[in-house]
Amino acid sequence: MARVIAVINQKGGTGKTTTAVNLSAYLAALGKRVLLVDFDPQGNASSGLGHHHNLEDLSIYHGLIGQTEPEKLIRGSAVMNLHYIPANNHLAGALIELVSAENREYFLRRFLNNLRHQYHYIFIDLPPSLSLLTVNGMVASDEVLIPVQAEYYSLEGLSQLLETIYLIQNNLAHPLKITGALITMYDKREKLSREVTKEIRRHFRHHVFESEIPRAVALAEAPSFGKPIILYNSSSPGAIAYQRLAREIIEQEKQMSEVERGFGNFNIRI
Repeated sequence: MARVIAVINQKGGTGKTTTAVNLSAYLAALGKRVLLVDFDPQGNASSGLGHHHNLEDLSIYHGLIGQTEPEKLIRGSAVMNLHYIPANNHLAGALIELVSAENREYFLRRFLNNLRHQYHYIFIDLPPSLSLLTVNGMVASDEVLIPVQAEYYSLEGLSQLLETIYLIQNNLAHPLKITGALITMYDKREKLSREVTKEIRRHFRHHVFESEIPRAVALAEAPSFGKPIILYNSSSPGAIAYQRLAREIIEQEKQMSEVERGFGNFNIRI
């Protein structure tokens, strides 16, 4: 049964999609079956895996509203064991369609419930905003992974995101766990990066991953070639950092039982 992890930060530019794509790729390379669900209307995670967008193609939008079966949306990638479901601009229309729908927060959860048994991990790349799509993504997940850029504005955004997570936990009675915060765009040469990192590690009440994702040219270039960093430049510092992160995620498996991960709590509320 898959661990469903939403990669989320309400602030843009934190390395959210970069993390979703590259962490998924490295977990797949380590032998795990992984599904990446692009749930951002911009479709950047899909592009990062080499997907060529066409508005006539089926996307997560069509699965969300029940127009097609989940299996018809799954695409293979250039990385063995890594599949993805693409997104496109149609997904923005779902915001309007879901507003008046009954149990509107549970559409993605119902959709993914049909796929959980096929994978070890399902990652959801969420949009950098708070909307009904974001809420659907969090309710569909067991856990959230939070990329945090090594700058002071990110600390403010982190507090706001935690408030949103607590609202989901309390108002929707959903036992959403925090997998951890991931420090991104880190530059050990800059005093600001070092200070912000120290503050996060000192004051964040939840887990902070040991891996720190550097500010790296290769990570910025890889999406333009439609490749995760493992295929674009596997010896680069960014690639090494994401490989370490993947191993940290796997190591968590040894520290959590299935009950602790909340697998028994994925029943659909109607």
